[in-house]
Amino acid sequence: MVFNIFIRRLTTSSLLRAKPLPPNLNIFDRETKRIQRNRTAYYPEYTNYEYIKSEVGYRVADRVFDVKREFNSVLDLGCQRGYVSKNLTKETVKKIYMFDMSDKMLEQADLPEEGIEIEKKTFDEEDDLPFDNDSLDLIVSSLNLHWVNNLPKLFKESARVLKKDCPIIGAMFAGDTLFELRVSLQLAELERKGGLTPRISPFTTPQDIGGLLTSNGFTLLTLDFDEIQISYPSIFELMYDLKGMGESNCSWKRKFNLSPDTLMAAQSIYQEMYGNDDGSIPATYQILYFIAWKPHESQAKPAKRGSANVSFKELPKVLEQKTNEKKTES
Repeated sequence: MVFNIFIRRLTTSSLLRAKPLPPNLNIFDRETKRIQRNRTAYYPEYTNYEYIKSEVGYRVADRVFDVKREFNSVLDLGCQRGYVSKNLTKETVKKIYMFDMSDKMLEQADLPEEGIEIEKKTFDEEDDLPFDNDSLDLIVSSLNLHWVNNLPKLFKESARVLKKDCPIIGAMFAGDTLFELRVSLQLAELERKGGLTPRISPFTTPQDIGGLLTSNGFTLLTLDFDEIQISYPSIFELMYDLKGMGESNCSWKRKFNLSPDTLMAAQSIYQEMYGNDDGSIPATYQILYFIAWKPHESQAKPAKRGSANVSFKELPKVLEQKTNEKKTES
């Protein structure tokens, strides 16, 4: 099994900058994505391809536990096979709405422990959310939003249905995901065909997501990302696993064929440029995590501009003075 030779490496850093993303983009064929996901349900060993999504779903659930409160109603948006929901506990969550565009994956979704009420629904994330204003305590989403065209609308709808002072917590593939595969295929096509074809779907950046969340009414935004690197025997196993995950390209500009000679050239380039010493090839998955809150008057707010009474230049002197005062008092 390919699964037995995966090598994982994790790094984490913080990103705080944000800028707006142009609205109303139509990059992905949503119906094709639904078909791709449904097709994975017919694989006898579909669980062999869930290693990334299961791990990231666990990490998203862990971020939910960091919020020390009880959530009466939670929406798992784009739940797929319940990668987040299955890790939640009845001490934290009372009811989970599990929504996904793939009815077949939703049927196979793992459920959380007993004691949590579950409601499943086949739902396209680009539609209006079927909830009243200020009705949900939490929205989670894991490795799903990178296939949504209208992210501005999705975040606007999320802000509408969340109660005040309640968060949205999510994870999605980000900019440098599969850069090794992207570069190898581009160089191979340049060599064999004399031109480029978009073989890997575009991924958003942390700055884009930050801009979208803030422009749609969220506050107290936190972004961070992991880079998970997995080794595969060759480019063929990598592409086969991506298909098994339901993560094949579904952009409107994609081409439907990849010639054998181009694929063999890509394998050689991949091995030459990025290959490991043991003959395997690495694939990098960049995971962007975010948490943002619907505003509430009780939340901490920044001080007004110009309200500071101490200059940053004088800060060392002030700290030294405070230290001396404490020593005198003791």
